[in-house]
Amino acid sequence: MKRRRLKTAFILGAGLGMRLRPLTEDCPKPLLPLGGRPIITYAMDHLISVGVDRFIVNTHHCPEVYEEKFPRAMWRGVPIFFRHEPVLLDTGGGLKNIEDLLGGDEAILCYNGDVIADFPLDGLVAAHEMARPEATLVLRSAGPLLNVNIDRDGAVCDLRHITGIPGVQSCQFTGIYAVETAILRFFRPGGIESIIPVFLRRIKEKPGSIKGVVIDEGVWHDIGSPDAYKALLGEREGSP
Repeated sequence: MKRRRLKTAFILGAGLGMRLRPLTEDCPKPLLPLGGRPIITYAMDHLISVGVDRFIVNTHHCPEVYEEKFPRAMWRGVPIFFRHEPVLLDTGGGLKNIEDLLGGDEAILCYNGDVIADFPLDGLVAAHEMARPEATLVLRSAGPLLNVNIDRDGAVCDLRHITGIPGVQSCQFTGIYAVETAILRFFRPGGIESIIPVFLRRIKEKPGSIKGVVIDEGVWHDIGSPDAYKALLGEREGSP
């Protein structure tokens, strides 16, 4: 079978950035400056490295700032499609809300807009395309929140200690994952919901449908606090 490429990426850019206030009062968190450019562009560069040729970004808080930062709706020649959410739909609802922009047999890469990472994304692409589960989550074996459990086959058996199934390894979820568009039929149209309960329902209904791939190379940062942001600012001083 010819290997599919994951050409579309959905970058979650609609959050309120409450933990970084007052920095985010007039600017979405993914658009805060880092190394002289918006944080979200690091995610875009990471995704371009594995052949992504279309970005979809959801917006809510201060959507006009996205227009200011990307007046041509493009980054490094790759088009950006913005999907505004007048009501914040959360991670699952936001994904369901772009269903009309996706092909029926398409797999897409999803990426939290406030994450900085440089590990090899081709590991995610290869793992997802080999098994084609409903979703494949990028995990790390160390991190501040080891609340994703996988079994010996790499299937996710618990998230946030809900199922109580320990598996063989507890990992950190990076906020980067691949999904088949087929999983969207399990989301409520127009609903406000996190993607985590959907994953948990699928784990219960069809064990093995949600997989994990552990990638420990490179760096991964979740910009979840002013201190984390300031630390990265120091590291990226003078970066292109």
